[in-house]
Amino acid sequence: MKEKYNPDLLDFARELRSNMTPEEKHLWYDFLSKYPVRFARQKIIGKYIADFYCAKAKLVIELDGRQHLMPSAKAYDEIRTGYMSDHDLTVIRIPNNRINNDFNFVCRYIDNKIKELLTE
Repeated sequence: MKEKYNPDLLDFARELRSNMTPEEKHLWYDFLSKYPVRFARQKIIGKYIADFYCAKAKLVIELDGRQHLMPSAKAYDEIRTGYMSDHDLTVIRIPNNRINNDFNFVCRYIDNKIKELLTE
């Protein structure tokens, strides 16, 4: 991704890293931080902040809480996903309840997606 990020988002991204949701903490500390391919937390991508980003696989992982079910949030998420897709990034959205109720599945899903993207 070559587009310059918005420097006005730096402080907000730092704040988000310091105040991760329980689901973000679980995914980060129990899987992504130890994953053999490097991930970044709260990564600024253009005018947005991705929950998790893997540059090598060009993968964005977004965790979605209940607020993402609201029509206005769904519309915003579609715009964000479109923006990232337009920049050749793959976006996967994982509901928080999936993190809480089927964490092993989520880890396998992410692992399979990364392997798929790295072999393309």
